[in-house]
Amino acid sequence: MIDYWHNPRCSKSREGLALLEGKGAVLKVRRYLEDAPSLEELTAARAALGNPPVIEMMRPKEAKFKELGLSKSDSDETLLAAMAANPVLIERPLGISGDRAVIGRPPEKLLELL
Repeated sequence: MIDYWHNPRCSKSREGLALLEGKGAVLKVRRYLEDAPSLEELTAARAALGNPPVIEMMRPKEAKFKELGLSKSDSDETLLAAMAANPVLIERPLGISGDRAVIGRPPEKLLELL
């Protein structure tokens, strides 16, 4: 089972979803903009990604990033809290399977979860 954090308006997210479905993956699709992950869920996702710098899980070019006065050099705690409060900042798509996760940039990276 792959938990798939999806934004249907994003072409990469749609491509990743189609790719996984085409491979017969069992998916639990979460529209994370409507069902925002908690700080705890974001922290768990980060651990599953291998604990990268939090900025690597974010969309710093998103207008909300600048609007909130965020910086790429902000602390991981600050950035995680910003994503929990503003899920539009979460890089997409994100696939999570057990204790592993992959950001689907490019979408083919998601195949690592199969």
